[in-house]
Amino acid sequence: MREHDAEQGARCGAADAKDLTPCEGPLVAVTVLTADGKEMTGCVAHSARQLASLPQARLHPLCCLSPWAVGVYAKAATLPPFAWEVGC
Repeated sequence: MREHDAEQGARCGAADAKDLTPCEGPLVAVTVLTADGKEMTGCVAHSARQLASLPQARLHPLCCLSPWAVGVYAKAATLPPFAWEVGC
């Protein structure tokens, strides 16, 4: 996918159906791994929201090669769990 896809209104795979916030950056910036082994690849904003919300979630090890991984960690540290449900 192209980096400007987020600007054109496409949604990434990490965006929760109830989270209506727009994607930020490339739609395939990083991959989040859940505690049960599921993977979701998404933009910086929605990956950070999932990382902040899902217990024991982590970024896929290869994400360390992504220039967006640090941004995802930093953003996740500032978010409450399920930020879209509390209006953040």
